[in-house]
Amino acid sequence: MEKIIIIGLGLIGGSYAKGFTKNGIKVYAYNRNISAINYAKENNIIVDGTDNLSKDFVSKFDRIVFAIYPKIFIEFIDKYGAYIKDGAIITDVTGIKGSIVNTVQEKLGSRVEFIAAHPMAGKEVTGVENADEKIFENANYIITPTEKNTDRGIAFAEEVGKILKFRKISYLTVKEHDEMIAFLSQLTHCIAVSLMTCKNSKELVNYTGDSFRDLTRIANINENMWTELFMMNKEALLKEIDSFINCISHLRNYISDGDEEKIKNMMRLSTERRKYFDKK
Repeated sequence: MEKIIIIGLGLIGGSYAKGFTKNGIKVYAYNRNISAINYAKENNIIVDGTDNLSKDFVSKFDRIVFAIYPKIFIEFIDKYGAYIKDGAIITDVTGIKGSIVNTVQEKLGSRVEFIAAHPMAGKEVTGVENADEKIFENANYIITPTEKNTDRGIAFAEEVGKILKFRKISYLTVKEHDEMIAFLSQLTHCIAVSLMTCKNSKELVNYTGDSFRDLTRIANINENMWTELFMMNKEALLKEIDSFINCISHLRNYISDGDEEKIKNMMRLSTERRKYFDKK
């Protein structure tokens, strides 16, 4: 991989760009806001970029990363898909797969290969100016191939994960991915948002400890992106919300009934399961 273009130069796209550049890859970019392109060029994150796409520009690349919202990704393929070079391989960073993978693969046909992937990383800030390739080093990277993908396409997605030094590269089906993400990511954001909105008191900041800060870290949220992700994975997310409501209702009833043993049993199970997630 000698050169690559990144479509969307926000936090994740910018962090990809930084990681690729540090590994000697020539990185180009498209972003609707020219200020992001200018910042990235001035700080040697990319070689060059544009806010005005042309066929001449896009067709130079046989490797493309889409770091944009799911709906905008589909709109881009509709508008500019014909610009993509025959035989090119593209990948993405979107947090939902069921609503886009088959659609994009069908639109591109056999002319261009789309291999979907999801970096499980981020920060509570936005924009290329906050890009940091180190966010990937202890993070997981998930590839979601379909029957339309080739060994060549999957190898490209693997190469991206290795270059950016992800901790672990895993493989899931599109359905498995969306079920997993509904629980591990989307539900947790729902809980954080609910915690921050269920009690209105600015003075709480004067009394809080680390437990509340840790639980609500992700409540500083991009409302446009996360609403889109919730709605595009609604069925799986609602199932996980219902499961959570059922579980916390059990805990509420144990407390109400004064059933200390059941409370302790639930905490023991929680402690045991949490051990699997401790970072080594």
